[in-house]
Amino acid sequence: MSTTTDTDTVREDGQIESVSGPVVTATGLGARMNDVVYVGTEGLMGEVIEIEGDVTTIQVYEETSGVSPGEPVENTGAPLSVDLGPGLLDTIYDGVQRPLDELEELMGSAFLDRGVDAPGIDLDRTWEFTPTVEEGDTVEPGDVLGTVPETESIEHKVLVPPRSEGGEVVAAESGSFDVEETVVELDSGEEISMRQEWPVRRQRPAEEKRTPREPLVSGQRIQDGLFPLAKGGTAAIPGPFGSGKTVTQQQLAKWADADIVVYIGCGERGNEMTEVIEDFPDLQDPKTGKPLMARTCLIANTSNMPVAARESCIYTGITIAEYYRDMGYDVALMADSTSRWAEAMREISSRLEEMPGEEGYPAYLAARLAEFYERAGKFETINGDEGSISAIGAVSPPGGDFSEPVTQNTLRIVKTFWALDADLAERRHFPAINWNESYSLYRSQLDPWFEENVDEDWPEIRQWAIDTLDEEDELQEIVQLVGRDALPADQQLTLEVARYLREAFLQQNALHDVDTFCPPEKSFRILEGIKTFNDEAFEALDNGVPIDEITDIDAANRLNRIGTTPDDEADEFVSDIEDDIAAELQELY
Repeated sequence: MSTTTDTDTVREDGQIESVSGPVVTATGLGARMNDVVYVGTEGLMGEVIEIEGDVTTIQVYEETSGVSPGEPVENTGAPLSVDLGPGLLDTIYDGVQRPLDELEELMGSAFLDRGVDAPGIDLDRTWEFTPTVEEGDTVEPGDVLGTVPETESIEHKVLVPPRSEGGEVVAAESGSFDVEETVVELDSGEEISMRQEWPVRRQRPAEEKRTPREPLVSGQRIQDGLFPLAKGGTAAIPGPFGSGKTVTQQQLAKWADADIVVYIGCGERGNEMTEVIEDFPDLQDPKTGKPLMARTCLIANTSNMPVAARESCIYTGITIAEYYRDMGYDVALMADSTSRWAEAMREISSRLEEMPGEEGYPAYLAARLAEFYERAGKFETINGDEGSISAIGAVSPPGGDFSEPVTQNTLRIVKTFWALDADLAERRHFPAINWNESYSLYRSQLDPWFEENVDEDWPEIRQWAIDTLDEEDELQEIVQLVGRDALPADQQLTLEVARYLREAFLQQNALHDVDTFCPPEKSFRILEGIKTFNDEAFEALDNGVPIDEITDIDAANRLNRIGTTPDDEADEFVSDIEDDIAAELQELY
């Protein structure tokens, strides 16, 4: 948050009339919708959410116990905004962009007092600015003025602010500057620094939204292979408690083919967020070998933090993501979880006494979810560059009930759906993504990329795998009634092939050094190996070989070891298995 206050000099623009949890009403304030205000003698940050006559309703981002009617309220006259500039990466914020490390240093402990504030980016730190424009150049909003080495991994591009009128450069010098010093001056008299501010609830402008044609490669076989997400697409990961939502998102944050990662812990349990905060700085970026945090921005808003800040943290995260998108970067945004965000909206809505919708959620739940996911996409920026935001939201339906409002409204919006299954998790099948309930609407538009970059047979072999798994699902219903031995031999063989698909392809060990990431080429070869077993086995069956002899061959069991085989050895390993499968089966007839 870009506005600071000194609680000793609060102007009495208005005064508190009533307090109801995080919702405060004030009179005599003269504010506009979404203005940031400071409430009470402690100067607690809040935001105007309703105005009725002289009564202004405020949602406060901090605990309000002890605040009483009659205390002053100060209006800043500006909406909730974030500081944008060098220093956003390798930083951990709360829901309203207060840097937690800096607040801890200010307070001298991990327990923060109310009313404490700090700028979103360090105003005193200097950065080495190298201009990319010269005197006499004409620049427009969004143009790159220069670069700053923000971290070991990311070059920060200093842009002309979107609201600037642009003009001719009259001064641009290299050197060390803090974020508030002028780095470029225009003939209009405008002085541009490295720091920008942007209202979090307003989408940053872009020239055009384009159809994504490239996958966000995650290294997770079931996601890349069966249910791919486009770079600039939207995805949801719904699942009950313990099904692996957080681990799945952490795997995506670590391995996804994105330049920048924005991870929003929205209302999750404190121990889970602590694990993220402690693990991420120690994780190595597989792309560069440097710390993963060097291209990551973390927003931590746990379940014990004030509910109003939880409602705003999603907007804080997507605005930071848009800022890096404008630099031409591909951003992966993880929101864990949108259910907690929706619960925060429900609580605030009930305190406003708004008419409730389904299950008590506000009537505008679907509109807010759509508004969030709509800010993702592949864009042509206003300077003609290309950037993308891939938004992946976890959903926590109570009891794993996918018919509840948050899941259903999310389903109508996102185009990739990775449904987590508690039964799979109990069987230790990870990632616990249910292949019968999941889907991706990006498959057809991404097929040309897979055909060109992996193999021209990619769509065909993927469809074979999906059809086999669908057939297995139908056969399992019969097996539960009459037993497997009652099935014809060809159907028993289909079940055996599907077992290899589940164990060798769909399962993946996130804790194994090799199997934690599987490139698409290797995923394809695993499917090819299983398809070879399928084709050779059915040929043997047609030649009169008993089903028991077919399933007992040694070579097929080695299919389960492909995932843990080093990537550079996988192709040869699969070729050897395919040769041995053919040889062993042909000996039987």
